[in-house]
Amino acid sequence: MKAFFYGAALQWKLDIRNKTLLLNCYLIPLVFFAIMGGIFTSVMPQAKDTLIQSMTIFGVTMGALIGVPPSLVEIYSSDVKKVYQANGVPLWFGFVLVNLSAFVHLFMMSIILYFVAPRMFDVVLPKQPGVYFLCLAVFILVSLSVAGMIGLAVKDQTKTSMVSILIFLPSIMLSGIMFPVALLPKAFEHAGKIFPATWGYKLMIENIQHRQDLFALLLILAIASVLCAVLLRKISR
Repeated sequence: MKAFFYGAALQWKLDIRNKTLLLNCYLIPLVFFAIMGGIFTSVMPQAKDTLIQSMTIFGVTMGALIGVPPSLVEIYSSDVKKVYQANGVPLWFGFVLVNLSAFVHLFMMSIILYFVAPRMFDVVLPKQPGVYFLCLAVFILVSLSVAGMIGLAVKDQTKTSMVSILIFLPSIMLSGIMFPVALLPKAFEHAGKIFPATWGYKLMIENIQHRQDLFALLLILAIASVLCAVLLRKISR
């Protein structure tokens, strides 16, 4: 229990010092929503039906892929790792704390979008709020698991940012939130199914009416979780 509180306090200090996570979890997604929300609803009035889902997918994907990996690199590729070891804190604990913190931030950002969007752009709310937020929680977990793989596998800050961007851009462009997936070439349409954003967007629109979307996300979560466990074990050694 002592190690738990020590690790939680240490992670809190890291979050305060490093604004990257908060910047990518709140400021950029909300500014993007304020700008692009107006553009989408003006150019495509039908976008009001899915604006909340599309902007949430963007915000969660960015917050996870761009915000989380640098925080993990800061822990496992610096003296912070030695501090954990010296105080008897398991190395996996830092991974859990970073992802728990990011989950809370991303969920709060999504709630802000959910309540602000109808007032700003007169958009349509999801028909089943409880199911919607359940789908959102699943999508956040999957996105964080993928971000965790990047942060554990790539140990250099510069390379981590490059890899994160290389995964983030196709995740957004091929997911269907910017334009319908049907407009993409078939090769790109199939490539988009590799990324959680594609399945998350479909799941949050359809509210588990098509269970293959949920199964696809759970499969990605399982694979990413196993790889994260392997990488953490390798770091511990």
